[in-house]
Amino acid sequence: MAHTAMSGSGTTAGDDPLQTAVWRLRSRACWADAAELLTPTTAAAALQRAALLTERCLYTEQGWAQAEEALRTAEALAHSDEERGTAACERGYLAYAATLLGVRDRADEARAALGRAAALLAPGAPGRALLDFRRGLVAQNLGDGPQAARAAFRRAHAGATAHGDLLLLSFTWRHLAGLSLREGELAEARHGFGESLRIREELGYLVGTAPALASLADAETEPEASRLREEARRLFRLLGGVPTWLARQLAPPPAGAATA
Repeated sequence: MAHTAMSGSGTTAGDDPLQTAVWRLRSRACWADAAELLTPTTAAAALQRAALLTERCLYTEQGWAQAEEALRTAEALAHSDEERGTAACERGYLAYAATLLGVRDRADEARAALGRAAALLAPGAPGRALLDFRRGLVAQNLGDGPQAARAAFRRAHAGATAHGDLLLLSFTWRHLAGLSLREGELAEARHGFGESLRIREELGYLVGTAPALASLADAETEPEASRLREEARRLFRLLGGVPTWLARQLAPPPAGAATA
């Protein structure tokens, strides 16, 4: 099962001190603190706040009520098609997260909300690439459709490249690599996982670095695979066990178990 937490570009807008502070907190798993810096008096601020709290849900499996409240505020403030489409994209992502993590089956809600977002966001809109990525996640993890997922991830990858969205590129690289690994295309998988890790390290996206290391380890041979997993475990412990779902992937093998 593939997991991700992706909301927004992950880059700061120029030298905006507020956005710089939000990014630094977010990248270090301090989503609630980042959200506190944003006053939800405009659609843009409310949407960003909802995105942060939704991301926290996917990484910590907590804070669902706060994310729902923030999303309702964002939906109430959204007036343009782009704002409503962005809100629908976040609604679909929150429903996807709840379904993926076994909180409640909201798969139908996720598909409906992402479909609504697709009708509202223009093909060249900045948020379209993120929408394509999330539709790929639903196809991959809720619909068992690897071909549909690959097509959506490729559209997202092209859109992220066009808009210079480096953080989204780190996710599209990783998920396309995951599909390659599933099909036994090891060289392609290593390249994609390596690009994802490189981008996250360059951006300082600390909370996403351990998952990137673990993914690359899955495509590597020993002793490199063990080295990557140990580095992932170190970061995982440093961040207090976040993302929670990574614990299973990083669990050490039983004593005496053979490794290859």
